[in-house]
Amino acid sequence: MLITRAGTLNWPTKTRRNNERSPRALCAIGVLLLFAALMMPPMAGAADEYSFDTSETDKKPYSFGGYAEAKPMLFDLDRDAALYKTRFYDRHVSNPLSEYDFTLQLDAGIEWNIFKAFARINNSLDRTYDGWSDDSKPYELFLAAKPTPSLTASAGKLTAKWGKGYAWNPVAFLDRPKDPDDPALNLEGYYMAGFDYIRSLEGPLKTFSLSPFLLPVDYGLNHDFGESGHLNYAAKAYFLLWDTDIDLMFLTGNSRPDRVGFDFSRNITTNLEIHGESAWIDDLQRMKVDSNGRVSESEIDAWSGLLGLRYLTSIDTTYILEYYHNGSGYSEPEAKDYYSFVDQAYDAYVNTGNAGPIQKAANLTQGGYGRPNPMQDYLYFRVSQKEPFDLLYFTPAITTILNLDDRSFSLSPELLYTGITNLELRLKGTVLIGDNFSEYGEKPNDARLELRVRYYF
Repeated sequence: MLITRAGTLNWPTKTRRNNERSPRALCAIGVLLLFAALMMPPMAGAADEYSFDTSETDKKPYSFGGYAEAKPMLFDLDRDAALYKTRFYDRHVSNPLSEYDFTLQLDAGIEWNIFKAFARINNSLDRTYDGWSDDSKPYELFLAAKPTPSLTASAGKLTAKWGKGYAWNPVAFLDRPKDPDDPALNLEGYYMAGFDYIRSLEGPLKTFSLSPFLLPVDYGLNHDFGESGHLNYAAKAYFLLWDTDIDLMFLTGNSRPDRVGFDFSRNITTNLEIHGESAWIDDLQRMKVDSNGRVSESEIDAWSGLLGLRYLTSIDTTYILEYYHNGSGYSEPEAKDYYSFVDQAYDAYVNTGNAGPIQKAANLTQGGYGRPNPMQDYLYFRVSQKEPFDLLYFTPAITTILNLDDRSFSLSPELLYTGITNLELRLKGTVLIGDNFSEYGEKPNDARLELRVRYYF
């Protein structure tokens, strides 16, 4: 099968103007509680579901692994681009610009009886135009208990991994956003507590699971999730119905605006899979700027959606195609207003030395305009070929991300080599193509070349 079925386990926005739950969120909570009541068996029958698996006695009670990575990069800068001006307006940097990233990611786990502890620590050392910097933080750090085969409770720093999309996940309410340029990277989680209940059934509905979570934002916990002083509630219900994976999910609690969503995934054939996601956000605070630098805020109800497919041919060619609509994104005229303001602010800085407007533009870049894919409609297409022409251990690929609003795009060919045990070598180049006042035309660089050397242990 192309896809493995599973029923398991972005940025901060301003909170709602009041503490009332939206009718949509309340409806979602009620639906999930109803499903939980219908699907959970009586407690007296819990012991009947337990079965002893002798293979579990062969498992080691501990695990340790991870990887060490070096990634040198070379950037061909575009000094006329808006995002170059907001980043480098007060300094001169060499072109091409080099950068070096080093990562040591450590995974460790231990199991005892019904308990499991797991930690994933990410350590980074980077050299950029600002000099050397380092950081160390847990990506995951949790304790789990599995009192029955059907129930697992977890608390700590977790990644929920909601959504079926490859490059984007609009329904990933409890996760940080992926980088669509490298969507397979591990992400940092949030501190929360929850459980997974799973049950196998007879009939068209073969599997049901429920995964509720509590996520606090207070006392230094999850400060970048949203407004502090709130306990947020989220849940996902999973169904394997007529051989289709379906998830229903919601998030509420006032650190972020209330939202509900669903996703699905289905294998049409053994080699063709289709998937989709849909998310609704109530009362989202949205900020934009006009060409004269006037900032305004509005409250909108945003819908985001994704539809994609994955196809594997008989000669091991993989195609991934996804369309993504970002309901909180900027339209083409709104993006052009921002780029126009950056140009005016930069000219004022060069001519008068007044840095106020360009600093304001830089803050707006960090606040939304500079995030990956800040506009509304995108197309992602990736083709990879395993061992073409009998070249063992080589996998070439090419990826493009097209902005359907302004028709700018990125093009990224890459070559992956895995012929040395535990060593992965990836050479990747990216070119950005677009007109003035388009997303990829206003990125700070025109091209990027990177080599990733990763050793797993």
